[in-house]
Amino acid sequence: MNLDYSVEELAFREEVAAFIAAECDSAVSEKLRRNLELDKHEIVAWTRRLNRRGWAAPHWPVEWGGAGWTLVQQMIFRDEIQRAPAPDLLSFGVSMVGPVIYTFGSEAQKRRFLPRIANMDDWWCQGFSEPGAGSDLASLRTTARRDGNEWVISGQKTWTTLAQHADWIFVLARTDAQAARKQQGISFLLVDMRTAGISVRPIKTIDGSHEINEVFFDDVRVPLDALVGEENKGWDYARFLLGNERIGQARVGLSKARLARIRTLLEARSAGMTSLRRNGFAARLAELEVELSALEITQLRFLSSRTVPQPGRPDPLASLLKIRGSEIVQATTALMLDIAGLDSLSGSAESGQDAAGNQDAQELHLLGSAAASYFNHRKVSIYGGSNEIQRNIIAQAILGV
Repeated sequence: MNLDYSVEELAFREEVAAFIAAECDSAVSEKLRRNLELDKHEIVAWTRRLNRRGWAAPHWPVEWGGAGWTLVQQMIFRDEIQRAPAPDLLSFGVSMVGPVIYTFGSEAQKRRFLPRIANMDDWWCQGFSEPGAGSDLASLRTTARRDGNEWVISGQKTWTTLAQHADWIFVLARTDAQAARKQQGISFLLVDMRTAGISVRPIKTIDGSHEINEVFFDDVRVPLDALVGEENKGWDYARFLLGNERIGQARVGLSKARLARIRTLLEARSAGMTSLRRNGFAARLAELEVELSALEITQLRFLSSRTVPQPGRPDPLASLLKIRGSEIVQATTALMLDIAGLDSLSGSAESGQDAAGNQDAQELHLLGSAAASYFNHRKVSIYGGSNEIQRNIIAQAILGV
């Protein structure tokens, strides 16, 4: 198998990089480099620029606004977005619920929701995890019961990312408590966040930010056509969604950008280090760069040999990418924290607002946010299916254990 990029793919990478350089607000890129949170309007504005170019949902079918790209082109696009950096596509709409809707939804649902997702007219969030039902998602207790021409939803979701911005939420709810297996009694529902009975409570993370939330459903009434696909088939749709999500979690471009920043910082600070300490950091950095190159090649092999995932059949090899990608991301934040040392206590993400144009201030801010970044990125080995669960999938589906 030839794993070199073709001339066409290299030209495509240049095209994507040029578009990002021309269209992404430099202030937005600076915020991302400093680990600052973006405002909602900044993400929406960038998504709409992509949509005008036809790139807001590049992996979708062309009939619904997709770009008609190969899987390798999609990988190149993600890498360039992360390396620039520019805002990632908001995954909850375009990568999660969007593919579920165009694969399993009704024609009315496709016409209603897909164009609005691509243009970020609707901001979506994910109603999966619950207290006591995270990795064991099939143990969820949120219920949806039929009452005339409506579903009545009751329960609680947690760790709901960016629910404070959301217009809609896709919800897994139990619709058959008597099913022989707990996975068989779950349905997939689309719910307007403005519906009476929904409340959102923020969860403050260890770095002081507000990214995640609890969402409560108190006898929330939604129409019957909120159901996607068939009743009690929601587990199949959730597995399809998670399989798609894991393919994009290698985060090669993101790790490349971080390692480049780490190398720059290490060179700037090496004069104040002992030879042993400097060489130790250099060895760890080189090791991560080799591991990242191996991950990139593995990802390229994976995508070069595959087509679009089959409905209801998530590819277990995507779990390999998810595990190694998340481990490398976490390793980069650990290395940055060690290089920063006590400087990691000098500030938080908010302290970098005035660093533009001042190289020393930018470096100090990056070091000052190292601890917050390290702690925040403990989550990447959990969401999308914890790495422990991914290893179980690999053992069962690939190794036959």
